[in-house]
Amino acid sequence: MPDYVLKATAGNGQIRVFAATTTGLAETARRLHQTSPVVTQALGRLLTAGALMGSMMKNADELLTLKIAGDGPLSGLLVTADAKGNVKGYPYVSDLSDTITAPLPVSAAIGSGTLNVLKDIGLKEPYVGYAPLVSGEIAEDLTYYYAQSEQIPTSVSLGVLLNDDGSVRQAGGFIIQLMPDTDDAVIDALEAALAATPSLTKQLDEGKTLETIIEVLFKDLNLKVSKTEIIRFFCDCSRQRITKALMSIGKDDLVEIISDQEDIEINCDFCQEKYHFSPEDLQSILDHRAGKEA
Repeated sequence: MPDYVLKATAGNGQIRVFAATTTGLAETARRLHQTSPVVTQALGRLLTAGALMGSMMKNADELLTLKIAGDGPLSGLLVTADAKGNVKGYPYVSDLSDTITAPLPVSAAIGSGTLNVLKDIGLKEPYVGYAPLVSGEIAEDLTYYYAQSEQIPTSVSLGVLLNDDGSVRQAGGFIIQLMPDTDDAVIDALEAALAATPSLTKQLDEGKTLETIIEVLFKDLNLKVSKTEIIRFFCDCSRQRITKALMSIGKDDLVEIISDQEDIEINCDFCQEKYHFSPEDLQSILDHRAGKEA
């Protein structure tokens, strides 16, 4: 079954609910980047967050970027997502197997640092939000970000379960937000339900569907599911985009590369696709650039 996001409201419209299963998304990223277990968990969590937050955007051309920078051995992660269910991301360090002697929690792999949230919503400048990492566990960091940067009471849960061989067995999460002036009784009921609910990934691993899990969580809060959307790991890199990037570098730099008379290889950070350019290809790019500038 493909990964998807479920959108709903509860508490007579006072609660917004976004929940997702992201096993395929996280496993695709693990395979592409050949990540060691703790990196798989960290990247899978941030990809899940990207899928959830991307589904909150209103217009198809909006773009979200999540960037974590830490002082731990992982160094950081970057994820982008759009409103159409396309998500991609990469870790700054893919394999920590040779740098640590014992299994690390995600928080120790990331360390202290910052979370940046960029939202390109079609304005002249993108919205840029910032928050320090409060735990490195990502879900707690996003909860803090929403409270501090967007002043929205939010509960975030993100999880990735692995098989013995390091592949992803289950991944998913939810973001639950309170609307302004939510009744205290609704808040109390939600807090009690969350406290009594096992982790979403554990329940998925038991064979429960996302719909069943959310229905049970909000059984006393008038849940109304509005829609579901398919999500996937998708990279929009192409030879044409790489060519445009090469055209944008300095003319002297491009001439110097051509003078080496060697093929160059450009690797996409997100999907690991490799693009090869011969000296003749680069000369053609330089000639095209000169023609546009003439």
